[in-house]
Amino acid sequence: MERNENVMNKTIYLDNAATTQVYPEVLEAMIPYFTEYYGNPSAIYTFAEEGKRAVDKARRTVAELIHAKPEEIYFTGGGSESDNWALKATAEAYAAKGKHIITSTIEHHAVLHTCAYLEKQGYEITYINVDENGKIKLDELEAAIRPDTILISIMTANNEIGTIQPVAKIGEIAHKHGVLFHTDAVQAFGHIPLDMEEMHIDMLSASGHKMNGPKGIGVMYISKGVKILSFIHGGAQERKRRAGTHNVPGIVGMGKAAELAKNTMAERSAKETELREHLIERVLKEIPYTRLNGDRTDRLPNNVNFCFRFIEGESLLILLDQAGICGSSGSACTSGSLDPSHVLLAIGLPHEIAHGSLRLTLSEKNTMEEIDYTVEELKKIIERLRGMSPLYEDFVRKQNQAGK
Repeated sequence: MERNENVMNKTIYLDNAATTQVYPEVLEAMIPYFTEYYGNPSAIYTFAEEGKRAVDKARRTVAELIHAKPEEIYFTGGGSESDNWALKATAEAYAAKGKHIITSTIEHHAVLHTCAYLEKQGYEITYINVDENGKIKLDELEAAIRPDTILISIMTANNEIGTIQPVAKIGEIAHKHGVLFHTDAVQAFGHIPLDMEEMHIDMLSASGHKMNGPKGIGVMYISKGVKILSFIHGGAQERKRRAGTHNVPGIVGMGKAAELAKNTMAERSAKETELREHLIERVLKEIPYTRLNGDRTDRLPNNVNFCFRFIEGESLLILLDQAGICGSSGSACTSGSLDPSHVLLAIGLPHEIAHGSLRLTLSEKNTMEEIDYTVEELKKIIERLRGMSPLYEDFVRKQNQAGK
């Protein structure tokens, strides 16, 4: 099938939860550290000084974004590394206290697979359930805490359905019981306000490429007083906690992205929310047998996740791609999997409905014209796919019979 030639003859990118465009200001800030100030910041000669200053500045900027201290910010290779560091290093450092960790059923696989690894090492993991909107059940969380519980790891906002968790309440519960609290904030970092002290967060994971920074750079926030060790061993970089030559261009890029995020968060959030609400309202009104997944209000400004009954998500994505629209059926880390989303199953959807999911994640660069075009294409594609579905045909026949 030829790509649909319409007024929208460019690619419409609606998969910003998977990755984002590196903004021109970010790239511009990075380039000199590839070509001009390329010295290793760990070196002692003068030529390395500019790299050191750039890393220190980025550390301060990132700290300011989340109301932390610069010395609590560690640069990593990405959000997955930061998640692994938080869980594995805490498990090792606090094993004498206990081997019990609490997480949720809807975490990113960087957390879930790390927990599965720790279970093989003799740790016990409790997986807290969520309600139909993807919110953590706080009473279940508190009831799960035991004397040997050493860590609670709950994400700030879900990468698939966009639901924002009551992070401050989770942190309060953790600290009341003397348990460390880690949050995977990869989707939330730079998109919604975060305050480490007010939210009682001990450790936080973030990634540059989810907030218009470069790929291959992440952040680990470790509150003072948290006694975890190195995750990557070798040199003395990052105050002897994370070995490896500093990725100076990446760090500079993340710092610049954090600066832009801090300065434009309110304006960007308002624009994305306006686009999001328009998209949700049109789809729910104009496409029957559609469900919005995730909390209606406590959700990331740019996240929309639908399930369309009688539709296979993979076919929908292929046809959207042919119309020039980039979307996804869930986490980018599970693309290629034939299994339905573990997040959608956790909120209670049956397999047959979970298979028909579509995640569209926006940016402030998107336009209302693009959103309207996307809705019109969705309507045509879903009508076409349902027209080929024996299940849909049988459903309509039964509906018509019931209406007689």
